[in-house]
Amino acid sequence: MPTMTRTTALLLALLPLMPMAAPAQEAPPLGIGLEGFGYPYPVRFLALSRDGEAQRLAYMDVAPTGTANGRTALLLHGRNFPASYWAPVVAALTGAGYRVVAPDQLGFGKSSKPIGPFTFDAMAADTVALLDHLALRRVDVVAHSMGGMLAVRLARNAPDRVNSLVLEAPLGLEDYRFSVPPVANDTLLKREGELTAAAYRRQLMTSYALSLPESAIEPFVEVRERVKGAGEYPRWLQSFVNSYTMIWGQPVVHEIPLLPMPTLFVMGGADHNAPGKPYAPPDLAARMGRNADNATALAARMPNGRAIVFAGIGHLVHMEATDRFDAAMLEFLDGH
Repeated sequence: MPTMTRTTALLLALLPLMPMAAPAQEAPPLGIGLEGFGYPYPVRFLALSRDGEAQRLAYMDVAPTGTANGRTALLLHGRNFPASYWAPVVAALTGAGYRVVAPDQLGFGKSSKPIGPFTFDAMAADTVALLDHLALRRVDVVAHSMGGMLAVRLARNAPDRVNSLVLEAPLGLEDYRFSVPPVANDTLLKREGELTAAAYRRQLMTSYALSLPESAIEPFVEVRERVKGAGEYPRWLQSFVNSYTMIWGQPVVHEIPLLPMPTLFVMGGADHNAPGKPYAPPDLAARMGRNADNATALAARMPNGRAIVFAGIGHLVHMEATDRFDAAMLEFLDGH
């Protein structure tokens, strides 16, 4: 099988949701499991249970295209993105000889949408169940945004399963509870439910300080809009809100210095994203989101931590600076 180029991989990730040319018409609704939305690689499912209900964890399991090195990279996605956005990273890793496993956590992408409270401990347990299912004893973890918080909890709960960590613009580098008051579930549901396509597009571009054109994030805006037409949209909405509550109320920053495995933070210098900032008092909000500085300080307190910062890059480092991200990631992984 020929090696997929980074450009091809990125296009494959984005094409399924790209608006088609004429005839102009409203895009059809998507089911909350993104039924009919293509991923760049085949998707499989692992049966799990949550909230007393049967659930399905979706994942891609991609074989190396280069000479196999016997190692597996586990990719953990962020809150606003399905695992399909990892396409360029998958191409880089498989081309370098890695097997790649990229799940959608429960509540995201093609996986089931539980409506009970979310916890990073439960997500970590689900991830271990997937590794057990695939007979993977030890993996290298590459995690983005919310996935970085999950990666920390996975590494804390199952340290023998994690060889090394690459944390791309991770959340959780501060304790959001110190700045943001609790927000009622009904308030969160109302705010998320009323978010228009234009407002969501603006939120991604500004909160994430993206150096990408708006067209690059349009697929993510469109998928959110199309899900609104699903019969189970209220379930999707509650599930999405639960993920915010988890991020706000389950800090990992206090545990990061305790991680013993080699850890690389890859940060965008322009990324000042901080969940809950709109709910914080102005004086506290102004001090939130110093992510590159926080990562550098935390890395210095770790037994084997390092941080690199890409100036002028925002929250989606692997899409904004694909070649530099891939090079830094592979140099680090190959060295451990």
